Amino acid sequence: MTTEEKRYDPKDTTLKFVNRPDDLDPLPPEEGDLNLRAEMSCGHAVTPESLTGWCRSLLDQGQYKFKCPALKTGTLQKCGAVWSYQEVRRLAVLTAEEMAYFEENMARLAATEYCEYKSCPGCKSYVEREDLTNLSVHCTVCTADMKKVYEFCWQCLKPWKGAAPRSDRCDNDGCINHDLELLKNCNTTVLKEVQGVTACPSIRVCPTCGQRVEHDKTGCKNIICPRCQVEFCFVCLKLTPECLETSSYFIACSDGVAPRQTSIPVWHRN
Repeated sequence: MTTEEKRYDPKDTTLKFVNRPDDLDPLPPEEGDLNLRAEMSCGHAVTPESLTGWCRSLLDQGQYKFKCPALKTGTLQKCGAVWSYQEVRRLAVLTAEEMAYFEENMARLAATEYCEYKSCPGCKSYVEREDLTNLSVHCTVCTADMKKVYEFCWQCLKPWKGAAPRSDRCDNDGCINHDLELLKNCNTTVLKEVQGVTACPSIRVCPTCGQRVEHDKTGCKNIICPRCQVEFCFVCLKLTPECLETSSYFIACSDGVAPRQTSIPVWHRN
């Protein structure tokens, strides 16, 4: 990635320039800072550097939908407006190298949101699991090669053994849900910037889709699931709008720290 400082062209009439601080950068501008600020579609001001940095950080966290993190004027509520990639590309002044990085990662993350796939233990080809409640998966390639039905376990990746469909395990020895084991045995963590959160399980699964997530221990208590893009509280496990009815982003939830999860939700995609 390029390290050359980016600047807007002051003659670009397609952009709306504003004379106010960068809403994505909490630090006051340095003396003599003459960088132009442009206004995003949501009304918040950015520089090419801050916008590139924020959107790349989202990609690196597994999120390909670019949401504005700035606070609404006079509130502690995040803007949350979704910026299109076309808007980000233009106002972040992405280089050709950056565009390739963004588009490759966006495509990969979008594919994992809409598909569940793993490598078949028989033929090593990628197989999609359409029924998220059934661990028994049919491989058409192995079935054609073997001239008989071949199914494998999505959980332990061994040839399927036992009755199907089944959602907890197959009959192979050692077939366990490793995510459940992690939820049960993970360490606790401290969210230093959230009042009253000193011992929260360090690993959670999204209450909407069951994706395993961790908090980076910085910022507020809420997290956006990299798979289903739903925002929820890492502490109480409520969806963010419900959690914020009785607390705020940096104050412990009214219900306290939710206990360790003992089951994994199945994502019912519409």
